[in-house]
Amino acid sequence: MPALILSLLMLGVLLILSSRRRLKVLGIPAGRLISLDTSRLIPVSEPLYDPDLRLTGRPDYLVQRGRSRIPVEVKSGRAPQRPHRSHVLQLAAYCHLVETTTGKRPAYGILKYADSAYKLQYTHALQKDLLQTLGTLRKAQNLSPDRSHNSPGRCRACGYLSSCDQSLV
Repeated sequence: MPALILSLLMLGVLLILSSRRRLKVLGIPAGRLISLDTSRLIPVSEPLYDPDLRLTGRPDYLVQRGRSRIPVEVKSGRAPQRPHRSHVLQLAAYCHLVETTTGKRPAYGILKYADSAYKLQYTHALQKDLLQTLGTLRKAQNLSPDRSHNSPGRCRACGYLSSCDQSLV
């Protein structure tokens, strides 16, 4: 019986060490994984939401590390030399949502690519860039772009035909 208990304890320690090593390889910081949006086997938690900005989202991982929650966004492609601006702003949005929903500002978030990870500081400058970009996007939503063709066939097949003021048909 003592040999069985000792064997189970050793197996448990090996599994813990293996899982820590796997998280490190994935670029996920040590801590308690409190949200996971990359697996369809685990029920997805509610998205994070900021009613003032009407912004909602759910990072691929949310890691509890001490009193902080760290968003991790996973991209399937190889890492660029510098993270794409759209990826940085997406991660900044998750940092903002974590701050809004928990009242605690994350110091950073992680962009994890197939072959490496970037730890991006959530600075006030990055937050300002995010808010300005959201404002620009909201203004653009209210604009109707001009028709970019002279093809009646394309107009007939367009999903916006019923509400278009520039239709050719």
